[in-house]
Amino acid sequence: MVDQMKRQKFIIAAIALFITPGPAFAQVAGFLSSAEPVLGTPPGSQAWRVRYWTTSVSGDPIEVTGMIAAPTEQSPTMPRRVLAWAHGTSGVVPRCAPSLADNFFEITPGLNEAIERGYTVVAPDYPGLGSNMPHAYLSGVGTGRSVLDLVRAARQLPAAAAGSRFAVWGESQGGHAALWTGQMASTYAPDLTLVGVAAAAPPTDLAENLEAGSDPSVRAFLTAFTAYSWSQSYGADLSTLGRRSTQRVITRLARNNCVKLGASPRLGTALGVMVLRRDLKNVDLGKIEPWARIARENSPTARPYGVPFLIAQNPDDVIVAPAITRAFAQRLCMNGASVRYLSIIGQGHQTSARDTTEETLDWVGERFAGTRAPSDCEAL
Repeated sequence: MVDQMKRQKFIIAAIALFITPGPAFAQVAGFLSSAEPVLGTPPGSQAWRVRYWTTSVSGDPIEVTGMIAAPTEQSPTMPRRVLAWAHGTSGVVPRCAPSLADNFFEITPGLNEAIERGYTVVAPDYPGLGSNMPHAYLSGVGTGRSVLDLVRAARQLPAAAAGSRFAVWGESQGGHAALWTGQMASTYAPDLTLVGVAAAAPPTDLAENLEAGSDPSVRAFLTAFTAYSWSQSYGADLSTLGRRSTQRVITRLARNNCVKLGASPRLGTALGVMVLRRDLKNVDLGKIEPWARIARENSPTARPYGVPFLIAQNPDDVIVAPAITRAFAQRLCMNGASVRYLSIIGQGHQTSARDTTEETLDWVGERFAGTRAPSDCEAL
């Protein structure tokens, strides 16, 4: 009798997968629209470029893109553990989506290692990257929802065998997204079970982060990304940041550049950055409205999310100021959270996740196993 019931449930589930949904159902957050198999993945892995539905900051259904990767083992006896990867800054226009890169497996830290450990990995592009809409750079709600809805969507892909338990790990912009994912998980996606939040070099207090980076060229470049993105997404007026020529440079830098690890800037980009270093020398987005308000609204809260944290930061980081990250971790501890704090020994900001892959995946594995999370709060 039990076997018969199992077979009936399997048949019903299989039929449901092949029913073409109506338009209203297709736009439900977490619904998987399409999955295109990726050719030439590393041995032992399989992957799909996907489209799925999530919810915009304003509450509207939007279709976005991402990647799902998993081991090639067929029909595991138990649903796979899910690791949500939130990528660092790649750009602010659709063509900068990581899922469009031919070398996705090479540029995604820890991906091969996570698959070797048996995880299904979901990697959202974020709204506006890979999808035809403005990308709200460092948008807490928008990116957090896109992460959570891809975890949901992966469960509809049979070969991924994804379960409902997941951890989230992000770097830089993705560290910010990971924190927001943790902050929103219990209310936005109560059907999922989050076991831990890992964030490498995460921007936390955005107003301070935009001003405190110690590399003035990178700070000018990221200010262009932020200003252009927020002008498109939130209607912030670029004229509050300077003259028309400055606005044009901000727009060109944002529209014409995707971030690629190890690539040298083009001459036009380098000249544009020099102009912005001059024009924005005395401009602090944290003190000008509406930029300051947008920064405050998109800064994650330093409160317990009901799960342990791992925060990794290179003390020599010239992009995300280490003192700001440490202060955020200290506030988490003061508010009762369990925080593992890793001081990164490595090349710098751009390799923060890669430099801590083994420690992070070990920590994530322990969270799935249910062991007590270590805390560095007394040392902080």
